[in-house]
Amino acid sequence: MSVEVRDNPEQRRFEAYVDGELCGFAEYRLRPGAIVFTHTEVLKEGHGVGSALARSALDAVRADGELEVVPLCPFIRAWIDKHPDYEDLVRASA
Repeated sequence: MSVEVRDNPEQRRFEAYVDGELCGFAEYRLRPGAIVFTHTEVLKEGHGVGSALARSALDAVRADGELEVVPLCPFIRAWIDKHPDYEDLVRASA
C-alpha cells in the first residue's frame, strides 16, 4: 500500500491519501519561524498511514529549511521521540 502525503496550505494541514482516499491529516499553524503541529488524525490505522504522514510532513519542513517544529500534537511529539534523527527540527523551547 502506497501512502501519498500532500501539503494543503488552504486547510493548514498535511493530508495522507491511499488510492485517492483521504486517510489521515496533520493540522498545523504557521508562526514566525515555526510550524506548530496541533492535531493529527489517522482514519485508516494499521497501514503505516500515521508514520508516512509524520515523516513526510517533517521531511517537508526540513526541505524548506526555514521553520522549526513545535510539536503540540501528542502523535507528532511521540513520533519524533521514536525517531530522534528528527529532533533537530524541534524548537528548543517547545
